[in-house]
Amino acid sequence: MNDELIKGHTFKRYDGELSSLHLMVSEMGGVVLEQLVAALDAFSRQDAEAARKVMDNDIYVDRLEVVGDAEIIRVISRNSPMASDLRLIITVSKSISDLEKIGDEAVRIAGILLDIKNAGQGAMSGDLALELKEVGQLALANLRTALELFEVWNEERALSVIEGHRQMDGQFQRELQRAMTCIMENKMELGLAVSFVLVAKSLDRITHHALNLAEYALFEMKGIDLRVIQP
Repeated sequence: MNDELIKGHTFKRYDGELSSLHLMVSEMGGVVLEQLVAALDAFSRQDAEAARKVMDNDIYVDRLEVVGDAEIIRVISRNSPMASDLRLIITVSKSISDLEKIGDEAVRIAGILLDIKNAGQGAMSGDLALELKEVGQLALANLRTALELFEVWNEERALSVIEGHRQMDGQFQRELQRAMTCIMENKMELGLAVSFVLVAKSLDRITHHALNLAEYALFEMKGIDLRVIQP
């Protein structure tokens, strides 16, 4: 086999490895998104059994992170990537880490529901349950948009995730204040109020991770780290 043919096979293998890394983010993102949808649905319906399934499925998310990390190390050690290829690998590595953390937040939301059930606490008031559901839908929308960036690289979509994060910050603060008001006015059991704040905080962290995903995508597309140029 001549040198040119060997080089051709090597390049094809390398391209395949990079494509595999890219697809790994999409696969893990899909699993994590399903976890979050299931956790929010379980919380909305106060379904303890569904919450337990979310917690049981977390092992799959953790496994994907381990496999992804191992593949990244293998690709780097075999190919010594440069320039844009290295940006892709950095993007994948950071994205996998944030996706695993989003999965952890979904598990945390499911665990909060189980704690509520085990403590024999009542349900949240209709208004607060609705508000929490709306915050959850906003977090889901941000995550979906961020994950779409790994299918179609689009700078405008990435920036929309960043804007969505700003909206989420404002809404989270309003809902937190609402919970505090209910506590002070004795309109909600203390345990439920704490649970409300914990779930809202998990959703806030999820939007932070979605923002990170958008920034990683922009880094791969443009080679620009927004953390450096933004205050």
